[in-house]
Amino acid sequence: MSVTLPLVFVLGVIAWAAIKFMGIRLWVAVVIALFGFYLAHTFLAPAVESGARTGVHIFNGQHT
Repeated sequence: MSVTLPLVFVLGVIAWAAIKFMGIRLWVAVVIALFGFYLAHTFLAPAVESGARTGVHIFNGQHT
């Protein structure tokens, strides 16, 4: 079974849970998000994308 959710929603829920239950400050969550955008424009972006795709395939049980 595969569920389709927008990535922004999933990241928002994770950020909310981290702020609410782990005591992460809002500015730290914003800095992490901005760092993610910065990282997407570096030479590491293909490796991050490949790792994310592999993680999604493993999570969904689709072994390629």
